[in-house]
Amino acid sequence: MPLNDLAIKSLQAAEKKTRHWDSGGLYLEVTITGSKLWRMKFRFGGKEKVLSFGTYPTVTLKQARLKRDEARLSISRGIDPSEARKAVKTAFKRASEGNFESVAREWFSKQSSIWVKSHSEKIIRRLELDVFPWIGNRMMDDISAPDLLTIFRRIENRGALDTAHRASQTCSQIFRYGIATGKAIRNPVSDLQGALSPVRQNHFATITNPMEIGALLRAIDDYKGAYVTRYALQLAPLVFLRPGELRHGEWSEINFDSAQWKISAEKMKARSPHIVPLSKQALAILEDVQPLTHESRYIFPSARSFHRPMSENAVLAALRRMGFRKDEITGHGFRSMASTLLNESGKWSRDAIERQLAHGERNKVRAAYNHAEYLTERTEMIQWWADHLDSLKNAEKQKG
Repeated sequence: MPLNDLAIKSLQAAEKKTRHWDSGGLYLEVTITGSKLWRMKFRFGGKEKVLSFGTYPTVTLKQARLKRDEARLSISRGIDPSEARKAVKTAFKRASEGNFESVAREWFSKQSSIWVKSHSEKIIRRLELDVFPWIGNRMMDDISAPDLLTIFRRIENRGALDTAHRASQTCSQIFRYGIATGKAIRNPVSDLQGALSPVRQNHFATITNPMEIGALLRAIDDYKGAYVTRYALQLAPLVFLRPGELRHGEWSEINFDSAQWKISAEKMKARSPHIVPLSKQALAILEDVQPLTHESRYIFPSARSFHRPMSENAVLAALRRMGFRKDEITGHGFRSMASTLLNESGKWSRDAIERQLAHGERNKVRAAYNHAEYLTERTEMIQWWADHLDSLKNAEKQKG
């Protein structure tokens, strides 16, 4: 006799599982714990087989019968419903393993083991913010070059040209990994040559690779030359000043209480007064050097005379003595380093970064008043940057 809901609800657990038949091979199995499981017995290819349809009441009697009818229809067409179900599960599994995000994360897990933490975080953050939301669920071979170009141009449009190119390079590496592991047929990034706006080359050589920055900062800390030169090298990455602005810095411009360095317009290239928020790290350096040079008006006086600022070649010569070539880093390169990495971080507005770099303001009236613009954001940014540099410098120690 076919089952009904009243009869099903009255079924109780027994000392061993029991079967209660409906029709067409469908039955309800009641376990010793009281669970009620839908099953269907059928024969295919001379073998007896069983299908599972779920648990009552999650799957109702009506739904179980519909599943039974679908299975019987498959059998009548010469299709084994159990094998068909396995094929569907396999297809879903392959689909979940073959979409862009899953392949990207698999690639990332393989590569990140040899990267420093800060570099790994930057790569995965770039993917999660700029790439996964748009193509993460797409199958690798369903992603076209125009799809990727749309993503990269979206990054370009916020002024992060270098980040767009780096995102392109990362995606290309992911597609190459997908090809190697059989999850992709081709690399559509290769079709985008010349499609992205070129990155404006910095006139001054700089270092932007996180591991190389860490090595540079450690080399500066270990510099064996003049103490004043070493302090200037340590301070340079933290204040974004041009070499001439740094070496002409005066003690009268430093306010330890407000943690600011105020520079008059006539000393700035853009001929506009400039405020440099000082991080805790920068203040510590200034406090260390003050006992050595406080008798001079200059923070970093010449080795030959306290009445003159440090030589314009002192920092550059120190970098060369440490083994850094002129095509690797210059005194100006610390500014380019900060500009590149801060823009790539996506944490700070482009206007705040440009203001901190003291880039020229074409409107002279506005230039006279904008030296304090974005000061709150710039103060937070300067401290974040100093902490970030510390993490890069200490990465090798933590790794060891």
